[in-house]
Amino acid sequence: MHPTKGQQTRRRIVEVSAPVFNRLGYVGSSMRDLIDATGLEKGGIYNHFGSKEQLALEAYDHSMNLVENSLARSQEGDKSGYERLVALVHAFAASARKPVIDGGCPIMNTAIEADDTHPELRDRARHSMNNWHRLIGRRVKDGITDGTIAAGTDPYQLASVLTSSLEGALMLTRLFDDPAHMDRVVAHVLDHLHTLRPSPRNESKEA
Repeated sequence: MHPTKGQQTRRRIVEVSAPVFNRLGYVGSSMRDLIDATGLEKGGIYNHFGSKEQLALEAYDHSMNLVENSLARSQEGDKSGYERLVALVHAFAASARKPVIDGGCPIMNTAIEADDTHPELRDRARHSMNNWHRLIGRRVKDGITDGTIAAGTDPYQLASVLTSSLEGALMLTRLFDDPAHMDRVVAHVLDHLHTLRPSPRNESKEA
């Protein structure tokens, strides 16, 4: 079934508003910013959305879909758990130079701004981060199962270390407009991941 004209307009409003919210934040995005981006008057926007917050929530979901699709593409192909984990790191690092959506990582941007004043946005960011942690955890477990990551590696601890390191590197990259910060952290993270490979001695014992 083809979307109606109203559905198409609603989707377009979300798509063009997403970079505005991601770049300026919920509070920083004025109605004038949204009007300029969409080409619609205030009434035209509110015709499709009951409030600015509702639009912001759907815009966040759209931004995260773009990010998640980019990460998912890095997981395609016949790769081991370890290789998929490395591919995740490279895919995220690429966003420092070429963001999937204008403004950078929606999780980081929303987490910095969201507080008790915007509990739904905060919960959205938490949910997204939990999904990322679970994805990393699955890759660690895959690697343990296929023998490319050492048994005993804690998937939850590694997820916390990786996300904290990469999000911090992204923040410094944006603050100083210098991707060298991301490059340094990626090199450090990849060195750490290499230490999680099973040692040849252990592999021979298992054989």
